[in-house]
Amino acid sequence: MPEFELRPLLHIALHVLVPLGVARIAWPRHWRAAAPWLLAGWLIDIDHLLADPVYAPGRCSIGFHPLHTWPAAAVYAGLMLPRRTRWLGTGLVLHVALDALDCIWMRYCG
Repeated sequence: MPEFELRPLLHIALHVLVPLGVARIAWPRHWRAAAPWLLAGWLIDIDHLLADPVYAPGRCSIGFHPLHTWPAAAVYAGLMLPRRTRWLGTGLVLHVALDALDCIWMRYCG
């Protein structure tokens, strides 16, 4: 029987809960409109299709996948500046930040 690991499950949960929480706190009057855009940060995971295997629970995404690099994150941060792209940019930055947190967790906690 495979060993149960909390980290991958928590990582996925955070990719839902953190954007929803940020939308609710940062844009309380418009959080229902902002939330799908923040959740759309998951779109950058399309670059996982270039990897073999597509999903590897012990692999750090940061620096491995092309859309999970620091230059890409700088572009995402730039998207946070114009009002029209602010929600998507925020979602993309949150996604990269959560993936970076996961890399730290893997390195130092297990």
